[in-house]
Amino acid sequence: MNGKSKATEASSMRVNRSLVFFILHPSAFILCAFIAIGLSLSSGVYAQTYPTKPVRLVVGFPPGGAGDILARMAAQPLSVALHEQVVVDNRGGAGGLVATEIAAHSVADGYTLMFASIPHVINPFLYKKVDYDPIKDFDAVVQFVAAPLMMATNGNFPAKSVKELIALAKAKPGQINYGSGGSGSSSHLAMELFKSMAGVDITHIPYKGTGPMFAELVGGQLNVTIASAVPLIPLVKGGKLHGLAVTGPKRAAAMPDLPTIGETVSGYEVINWFGIVAPRGTPKAVITRINADMNAALKTPALRDLLAAQGAEAAGGTPEEFAALIQRDFAKWGKVVKASGARVD
Repeated sequence: MNGKSKATEASSMRVNRSLVFFILHPSAFILCAFIAIGLSLSSGVYAQTYPTKPVRLVVGFPPGGAGDILARMAAQPLSVALHEQVVVDNRGGAGGLVATEIAAHSVADGYTLMFASIPHVINPFLYKKVDYDPIKDFDAVVQFVAAPLMMATNGNFPAKSVKELIALAKAKPGQINYGSGGSGSSSHLAMELFKSMAGVDITHIPYKGTGPMFAELVGGQLNVTIASAVPLIPLVKGGKLHGLAVTGPKRAAAMPDLPTIGETVSGYEVINWFGIVAPRGTPKAVITRINADMNAALKTPALRDLLAAQGAEAAGGTPEEFAALIQRDFAKWGKVVKASGARVD
């Protein structure tokens, strides 16, 4: 008997033994049938019953910052749509790393979501040990907003435009300082990108969060910053700080008189995004539902106007579009971090 005949006979024997098992144990056959039916229906049934308890939205920053403010704006309409409370869970620490690792290792059942932003893709390049992969360990759900940063100075700083800042920095290399929310933060890397593209030397002073940094900028201990426009707009409109420009590709609706940095430094563009991601393996039906609910909310004039007043632009779109954005920025900011030499540990 050749090898092929032996293989065929062995395969036939395995099939026959399986048939004998199911004939002698019909309950096993019935059980397998029910499992197959259950697997095919589970996704649809889960979508119909979800949620049956509050949903946790993990945020990697303390209350009062841009991430927290925008997360609460997302949680409110989502709570209404889901008929269950979406609870914002602030887990500040290590520039969002603590929260991201908590979310990455949570049960993928739709009851833990994360409100992610640029640090989601930056932190893997800043820390030696990161216990998550921003691409492999998360499913993108929906982009909530696109939010430019803003360049602002204290009221007494002599430069009143980006062009004047560049001229002053070139005349006094290393003598102008700028504050950031911490080494490797979006405010740090956005300014480092500006420095490299404008060809200037400005000294970095990192803070443990933007709150204390804003306090010293208002007080005059700092010269300039690039940071989220959400908390900066009230300070600029209130006359406590002077706005120079925004970092997006177009002027912000909330402050149309402010130019973009790109109008002076050609090609400069930084957009911070905020959106919802879920632990990898979250039921597709749940992701589809949350995506649809958030897209519906983002089309309402009330929410769009509220976001615009904060300097943010309503986004929305498909999970696939948000996933593509995350992948692009993972590649982009990895290069910026490496070029800047920024490290946290």
